[in-house]
Amino acid sequence: MRREQLRELVARGVALHQAGRLGEAEALYRQVLEVEPRHAAALTMLGTAYAQRRNSAEAARLFEKSLEVDPFQVNALYNRGIVLAELKRFDEALASYDRALALKPDHPEILNNRGNALAELRRLEEALEAYSRALAIKPDYPEALLNRGMVLSGLGRHEAALASYDRALALRDDDARVHFNRASALTELRRHGEAVESFDRAIALDPANPVALNNRGNALAELCRHTKALESYDRAIALKPDYVEALVNRGIALAELKRYEEALESYERAVASRSDLRSTVPYVEGSLECARLHLCDWSTPESALDGIVDRALAGEEALVPFDAYIVKDSAALHYQCARTYATNRNPGSPDPVWKGERYTHDRIRLAYVSFDFREHVMAHQIARAIEHHDRTRFETTALSLFPGAADAMRDRLHGAFERFVDVSGRSDLDAARLIRELEVDILVDLTGYTRGGRIGISARRPAPIQVNFNCPGTTGAGYFDYIITDCTVVPPEHLPYFSERVVYLPDTFQAHDSQRRIAERAPARSEAGLPEQGIVFCSFNNSYKFRPPVFDIWMRLLHRFEGSVLWLRSGGRSAADNLRREAAVRGVDPERLVFAPYVERMEDHLARQRLADLFLDTLPYNAQTTAGDALWAGLPVLTCLGGALPGRVAASLLKAIGLPELVARTLEEYESLAIALADEPGRLRRIREKLARNRLTHPLFNTARFTRHLEAAYEEICRLHKDGESPRQFSVTPLESQASYAADDR
Repeated sequence: MRREQLRELVARGVALHQAGRLGEAEALYRQVLEVEPRHAAALTMLGTAYAQRRNSAEAARLFEKSLEVDPFQVNALYNRGIVLAELKRFDEALASYDRALALKPDHPEILNNRGNALAELRRLEEALEAYSRALAIKPDYPEALLNRGMVLSGLGRHEAALASYDRALALRDDDARVHFNRASALTELRRHGEAVESFDRAIALDPANPVALNNRGNALAELCRHTKALESYDRAIALKPDYVEALVNRGIALAELKRYEEALESYERAVASRSDLRSTVPYVEGSLECARLHLCDWSTPESALDGIVDRALAGEEALVPFDAYIVKDSAALHYQCARTYATNRNPGSPDPVWKGERYTHDRIRLAYVSFDFREHVMAHQIARAIEHHDRTRFETTALSLFPGAADAMRDRLHGAFERFVDVSGRSDLDAARLIRELEVDILVDLTGYTRGGRIGISARRPAPIQVNFNCPGTTGAGYFDYIITDCTVVPPEHLPYFSERVVYLPDTFQAHDSQRRIAERAPARSEAGLPEQGIVFCSFNNSYKFRPPVFDIWMRLLHRFEGSVLWLRSGGRSAADNLRREAAVRGVDPERLVFAPYVERMEDHLARQRLADLFLDTLPYNAQTTAGDALWAGLPVLTCLGGALPGRVAASLLKAIGLPELVARTLEEYESLAIALADEPGRLRRIREKLARNRLTHPLFNTARFTRHLEAAYEEICRLHKDGESPRQFSVTPLESQASYAADDR
């Protein structure tokens, strides 16, 4: 067969190939190769056909054979690069693209694929250069714009990535991949509302994408729209029942909704789906075990919890900071967990928003950031202090992280602050830029690692001074300069476990409102389900704070005192059932555990606490605002001083109200003191009388005094900064007279 005839057969094959008649085209290519086995064009086209059939190995072999005959075929070199990349042979693919570009340097598709190979080799800056070259030749190239955006995201340049995706969408709006990656960039920028919109568009174009649904759920969770997030996770799991990440995220959303039974089930499904999950998915094992603790399910052996603690202490992502507070009474553990979390999830920005400018303001500009500027215990605790700020010396701004509707407390705080800004829909960077625009002198974070916290804002360093205040522990982050506390909750020997410099207030680090109303009428014991006679021990802490060593003491008290009961807040049916079962195991009639239903008005909850005889505190996580509530209601609180900040707060409050005799140093002493108080009604009565007197004469409920001390701390912090001194530890000098500031607070 003559060469002209072979060329004609190849040409006919190409026409059939282009018409989609692949089998007929391949037959013609093979016919040519039977006559001339080294026919370069036939080898190349047959290789292309194999590539289209996803037989990359055979395609690569045919391209290589063709290039041995004619090494100057641009298309063969290009297509060989593509199939080698599909075979994960990225170095060889890159070499093939480079040979093609040497022959045709202005080929945008080859440059784009060269960028892809470089990206797979993690040579991201070189990949970015390749995409930029492709776009210089072909500016309206959506694929290169998408790939360029992905590499920019990989480099952490999410704003630039977003611009690249937007250019791609301006050319072609129907590509689900671009919408998905745009949503991912918005998520990284913490622009979660916009991210949800982009995920919605991606899902509309590709409804069977479980990853998009999972990530949409994550964005909704960041907006605290946990019910909607749960719906998204459920849709992802319906598409992929063994989708571990979605099962874990579903568990987190359920826990946020306080549906701990379902959360536990979701975590357990995740663990069952992948045997290595506990060691490969950050925080999942700790989250699973803490879901059990919320349910008072103490079936996990202490040795297993100790294993999680050991991994966390070694720097592994085993416990989120808040879970560490409830697992173990250890300042070292809390510090390490906070450090790990800050380093991995919210590292300090290399490009701080505040550039070192010096401000000269007539008043110190304070900005408080919190998720809880709403109907929440923290707001009830601090609102009065905000109202007491001296507006001749301080300008106050609230930065609210909570996206919900207004309520009575939010309205009150609107009046307490000079400026109230909802930043829930802003990215961390946008919120940081706002703080810089406001020229805030001191940024005060009131949320930390509790629900809804966003220390990523502070990670951008938007203010010259950044303070951790009113939180259960250290942030572990170098971008917080100070923590405001007192010497009871952070004794000198604990200083190594705080990344911040410690500022000691004289009385206590917590504000407590002296203006809260207590309902005039308390219910009768019978109305509350309590016995008319007998001792009522009480603990209105959250159920996750209950742990076996303290519960054992409580059950021994019930054994000892006939007719006594333990009055607890309702933490859900499962928690109640588990606690009753644990009581029975210890030989106590489960009916002696009485669960108080939720009441709408705080004043009614305060009033009913007067029915109890003694509040029994928890360890390793004390009552905090709950202890303040009990003391304000006139109910004595017995606590045990723990080894870390969350376990030392009640002791701080008791000292500030002049009742240090209710602070035990060990659990043995705690039990002995509880017995003594229950055995001697006269002694307990005298303590109640003392509490009633001290409530209005001691510092705990003197909000004006507290605020003056807090303001003194802020002024000294600003003085040190103005004088060019580095942050350092100091103590605020107490006001000489307690009474001198009492009148204006009552």
